[in-house]
Amino acid sequence: MISTKVVDYCKQQGWWFDDASADYEMELKRIGIDPLSDFGQFYLHAEDGPTFMSQGKEIYQICWFSKNTNFDLALKRTHETLGLPDNYIPLDSFEGESGFFYDKNSGHVVELSLGSAITNFLNGRLSPQWRNFNDFLEFYFKVP
Repeated sequence: MISTKVVDYCKQQGWWFDDASADYEMELKRIGIDPLSDFGQFYLHAEDGPTFMSQGKEIYQICWFSKNTNFDLALKRTHETLGLPDNYIPLDSFEGESGFFYDKNSGHVVELSLGSAITNFLNGRLSPQWRNFNDFLEFYFKVP
């Protein structure tokens, strides 16, 4: 569930829309995301163009990217290049040699960088830093 802190923050930025897009709901379902999850609710109601920017790092508006780009190819490349399981969805372009990934099975979010971090994560020696997407959003947007 998205916290009122995140919703209020998004409303203050002019990013929150009460009406969910039917097209975006279809995109979530197509990539295997429950529209009622915190991830789904955020991406159905928050938008600031194709990306959000905070702390000098951009994350995708996943539904926009899924609808308007060849997101399936981007997912395939990410999974093949980094060796991540298919349940991990990149939240950004992995610029600067690190990136955020959402686990659509557990709801966890992990930040990974090239090298030992990915290897340690794949070998079970690195745990996701955020237990759910809402916690990640509060971190990312620095929501008080």
